[in-house]
Amino acid sequence: MATTYTQHHLTLPSLGRGSHLVTDHIVSSLPQISGIKCGLLHLFLQHTSCALSMNENWDDDVRADMSDALDGIVKEDKAGKGIYRHDAEGSDDMPAHIKSSLIGASVSVPISNGKLATGTWQGIWFLEFRNMKQRRKVLATIQGEKM
Repeated sequence: MATTYTQHHLTLPSLGRGSHLVTDHIVSSLPQISGIKCGLLHLFLQHTSCALSMNENWDDDVRADMSDALDGIVKEDKAGKGIYRHDAEGSDDMPAHIKSSLIGASVSVPISNGKLATGTWQGIWFLEFRNMKQRRKVLATIQGEKM
C-alpha cells in the first residue's frame, strides 16, 4: 500500500458576500483526488473574514437562508454606533471575523475510490462575509492510499 501526501494552493473565484457552493471548483482544481483509493481531502481557508462548510448542495434557498441567519446573529454596525472596537476596514470587518470563527476555516472530506465521499445532499460551501469581492486562497492537503 503506497500512501501519498500532497499539498496544493487554490484560488477561489471572486464571489460576493453570501454562501456559495464550490464543490465543482474544488474537484476540478484537484485532479489528484482521482488517484486516491482511500484517503482524506483537507481544505484550509487562509483568511479570517470568510469560512468553509459542508452543507446542502441542491437548494439555493438554503445558502440564502444561511447568509440571512448569520447576518441576523451577528449584526453589522451600519449606523456607526460603536458596537465593535475593531472596524479598521469598515462596518462589515468585525462581523466577518465573528462569523468566520463561528463557522470555521477548514473542512475535511473523505476520498473513496477517486471521488469525494460526500453524502447525497452535501457540498462544500465557501461563505464570504465581506461586502467587497475578494480573491480567497485555500491550501488543500490530499492524503491517502494510491489506487
